[in-house]
Amino acid sequence: MIPLLKDIKGELDQPEVTELLEASMFPDPDIVRMALDAYRNDPALELLGYYEGEELVGAIGFRMKTGNVLEIRHMAVSPEKRGHGHGRLMVLETLARKNPAELVAETDEEAVEFYRNIGFVVESLGELYPGVERFRCRYIVNPEAED
Repeated sequence: MIPLLKDIKGELDQPEVTELLEASMFPDPDIVRMALDAYRNDPALELLGYYEGEELVGAIGFRMKTGNVLEIRHMAVSPEKRGHGHGRLMVLETLARKNPAELVAETDEEAVEFYRNIGFVVESLGELYPGVERFRCRYIVNPEAED
């Protein structure tokens, strides 16, 4: 049986991996190429694929930063599989594997409700790109530890 989440950095040339990454960012070929190169060349970046049986249905890319902060860089679920809890499961499984004190992500208006619905605190960063509002999403794993 294939694990639900597995390392897919070695599969960056597979079309289904590239398509998922494209779905998590502005689909500019140069931006996608830079992201793929970053995953290939930066050992601190991790990329895990979420499987339903043998089918790759999602991906989550992240890095651990100082202060035990997990920064979600990319996350996507195949369009036909959205709304079934796969994104939430990827976040929960990544939390269990890495045990961070905090998770952070920067996203756009399209994905902000996903983060808000699973307990992230969301704040607007304003219009960082012309016509595109960006948001910082933050989840403290153990809020009592912050006090």
